[in-house]
Amino acid sequence: MSLRPLCSPRAFHVPLGRDYDYTFYYARVWTSSALHHLRHNSPLRRMSSAASPADQPHQPRPKRRKIDISHPRSIQPYGTMASTSTSTSTPNPTTLELTEVETKLRQLLLDVAAFIDNASESETTDTAVAVPEQVAKEKVVLRFTGGWVRDKLLGVDSQDIDVAINKLTGEHFGLKMIKYLEQPGNLEKYGLAPKEEGPVKSGGKDRGRKVAPGLYKIEANPEKSKNLETATTNIMGLDIDLVNLRKETYNEISRNPEMEFGTPEEDAMRRDATVNAMFYNLNTMQIEDLTGQGFKDMAAKTIRTPLEPYQTFKDDPLRMLRLIRFASRLDYKIDPEAEHAMKNGEILESLRIKISRERVEIELTKMLKGPRPHMALSLIDRLGLYVTIFTDPTRDMMSEPELEYFPRAYNLINNLLEDRTADVPAIITETFTRNAEERYLAWICASLIPWADAPTIPHQKPTQRPYYAAQLVAREGIKLPNKVSDIITAALRDGEDIRKLVNQCHSQLRRGTRSGEDATSRDVLGMAIRRWGPTWRTQVLWSLIYEVVLGSVSRETILQSYTTFLTQLTEYSLLEAYNFKPLLTGTQLAKALSTKPGPWMKDALDVVMAWQLRNPEVTDPTEAIEAVKASRNSELPSRLAWHFLTLTIRPLFSQTKSNTPLTPAGRHATVPQQQKGGSYGGSSSEPWKDPKNGTAIELLRWTLSVLDAKGVEANWGLLVPPILKMVDDHDITWKATACELLTLLLQSTAPSLLSRTGLGHVFEDTLLPFFTYLPTLTPESESVILLDKAFPALMALVGVLYPPPSSPSPSSLPSPSSKQREKFLDKILRECILSPLSHAPPSSYPRLATTLLSHLPSLLSSMVIDSVKHLQSLIPFLSDILAEPLGVAHPPLLAQTAKCMQSVVLNAWPRVGMYRGEVMRGVGIGWVRYFEENLGRRQGFESVKSELKGVVEILEKVLGTDEEVKDVWEKEKGELVGADGRLGGLFEGEGREG
Repeated sequence: MSLRPLCSPRAFHVPLGRDYDYTFYYARVWTSSALHHLRHNSPLRRMSSAASPADQPHQPRPKRRKIDISHPRSIQPYGTMASTSTSTSTPNPTTLELTEVETKLRQLLLDVAAFIDNASESETTDTAVAVPEQVAKEKVVLRFTGGWVRDKLLGVDSQDIDVAINKLTGEHFGLKMIKYLEQPGNLEKYGLAPKEEGPVKSGGKDRGRKVAPGLYKIEANPEKSKNLETATTNIMGLDIDLVNLRKETYNEISRNPEMEFGTPEEDAMRRDATVNAMFYNLNTMQIEDLTGQGFKDMAAKTIRTPLEPYQTFKDDPLRMLRLIRFASRLDYKIDPEAEHAMKNGEILESLRIKISRERVEIELTKMLKGPRPHMALSLIDRLGLYVTIFTDPTRDMMSEPELEYFPRAYNLINNLLEDRTADVPAIITETFTRNAEERYLAWICASLIPWADAPTIPHQKPTQRPYYAAQLVAREGIKLPNKVSDIITAALRDGEDIRKLVNQCHSQLRRGTRSGEDATSRDVLGMAIRRWGPTWRTQVLWSLIYEVVLGSVSRETILQSYTTFLTQLTEYSLLEAYNFKPLLTGTQLAKALSTKPGPWMKDALDVVMAWQLRNPEVTDPTEAIEAVKASRNSELPSRLAWHFLTLTIRPLFSQTKSNTPLTPAGRHATVPQQQKGGSYGGSSSEPWKDPKNGTAIELLRWTLSVLDAKGVEANWGLLVPPILKMVDDHDITWKATACELLTLLLQSTAPSLLSRTGLGHVFEDTLLPFFTYLPTLTPESESVILLDKAFPALMALVGVLYPPPSSPSPSSLPSPSSKQREKFLDKILRECILSPLSHAPPSSYPRLATTLLSHLPSLLSSMVIDSVKHLQSLIPFLSDILAEPLGVAHPPLLAQTAKCMQSVVLNAWPRVGMYRGEVMRGVGIGWVRYFEENLGRRQGFESVKSELKGVVEILEKVLGTDEEVKDVWEKEKGELVGADGRLGGLFEGEGREG
């Protein structure tokens, strides 16, 4: 609703604490004869008897209650009104002692009334509401009404005052008051300082419109039984409601009353309770008990309706809740006749349908924040009002609440909050209900717990989560604020998680065992508190109430479980864990992982926070960063790796299947696994290919780099499927990425694991075919990308499938494993080096040849002496490349070939002497061409020259130790230099350059 103030709030400010000379006036007591006259001549006496339905003959007729006024009422002095004795001779008070502010307010209002009375007739009749002619001739009479009078008699301070006006509407009187205060000197007369104040109270959730600065008009809404139209403002720190005296007139067409100007008696009789129907006349300074029952019912501590209860509740069903609120606030009993009317089905249905749920929320909140919420809820329970109040009348709830839960719940909360002798441990009360707001939330939980087991209600949008029944009751049924409704929703959502953790924590501490997750550890408990959020106390209390009212476990056991849980939280200083500041930001974590920031950071930071909770002594972010960067088998990297695999990587790859049959544990499936739809070979729509998920591959790469053999084995089933799915993709780039990741995986894989899973030969059969991806079917650029990553993967596979002997004995025979290793390495040389280079000649595809030859030295180093069997094919092949006339067009190829020749000489040295001529053929031709083409100044050829000299240096050292060819070699060198003096540079100088 929108509100417009009527006047500036600053006009109503007054400083408190100033000395004031009190003067009190006493007038005659309202005589019993006058009351008798009013009772017999009041128009309310002649109300239609048609108010009670004809089809309900048992319902009482809508008539006024008989009032006995034949003798004066007596009551204890208003400061001690708690006594119920009616035999005391102390007379009823006739006036009230006002505070300084109330006295000043009274004088202001009377001065405004005089200002109105002295105005011309045209200035005082500009109200839109018809004023009876007789009333219009009267002077303005003002009364403080309702709860303020009651509270003053009880000695209770009240900041809310209702002011009833005999001949003007509240809005009209307020406008006149503004006009009066605008006159020079009037603000100062009442000490109203013209300084700015905060926003003026607007009257809660009633719809209204702001009619001028500082004054608000709250319109009536008869359809929802909001029959009063008032103007409200704040003056001198008091909340003031201005309203005219009124009576209610009904017609045959509608039960919604028409509000008219009325007499004080008529206004008193239409009110909800006799104790709220007493007035304080500002003109006479008298207390007026016009129902004749106010003082009597206060003495008897009874809540009674001025008129017959059925008709009172029929006119405004919300009065039932107001009576319950007043009874619980004042610790009064409700009149039995009123209680009987409250149970009427027609009245209950009117309350459910007719009354706006916002008004229900206001009354309920006042009950639960009042002094006796337990009494209020027990009255609601005893009178059968639960299903009428706690429901969503706008929809079919599809189930009924468990009403037996209700008394168990509110009695438990009463034990927790009020009955300190009960069996509820102090730590539960101290943790869950630290302040008034949490105590209010505790009563809300007790009120809604009967809906805890109700089935969920489908959302109007099929794709949305269904509603919890209690969620709808909170949000729509009693219109709780969004913040409170969200707490109830969270309690329902997290309830199972809460109860499971509480029970595990208690069980593990009691038994001293830790099976599965350690529910007693600081990180598990702390992360749970962070997961549940700032409202975790109320959420856990909800679960406690639910378990107690359910009754499947003894109350003592449940209370002990929650006590243990809270004690553990307290000992670990985790009660405020949801507020703990992380040591690392997402940006810092991404930098430590050498990857780009992204959505993955949020959950990853939770892993870092869990580590932070386990290590409370670490307070420096630098230490956390170092922990992330720590070497293999470190705690934080291992936990981050598991997190990335389960929550970031697996979901992206779970929607596609690999061609390689695997069991869920990552083992080779001997029987092909049945496919449930989907296509193989990769699709551009697969989520792991989406550029926005690119960080997932980087996180997988980081994960593989930090896991040791134990970590790889523990996460094998999460590591292998993504790699094989990338291997199966049509895109060469993804295949190359898979090979790179497979290399990292195999470097940390134990041979026994590969043997047990049966994936060794699967990887072999996957990698070897890649070396057929050659020109011209495959572009050279793509072949280079793929084979450059596939070869290291093959070499890593060799190391795991057939690890080299740790310390081979020269006299021992080769083991079967050694023979298999030798055979596999021979196969790699033939099928992955020589065969591709024969199919794609180096002269035509120099980049591909350079790439393949870059991996030959590592292969020869693995073969060691076993490489001698390949000298006959390797040395001529390499010499041909060095002697190739077109080789000068691609210097990197010549340099890499020379490096390969060095590796051949080093590893096959015992037999290399017999191939020295072939070696020198390639080296010598390449050297001479270097000078013939004057290549010294061309980029890249200095490294060629250096590597050629390196071949000769290694060859000289090898042949220098061979007595059979040593002398022959010296002679051959001379002949070479003699044939071409330029070759002397190969054997002279300071050695190999570069």
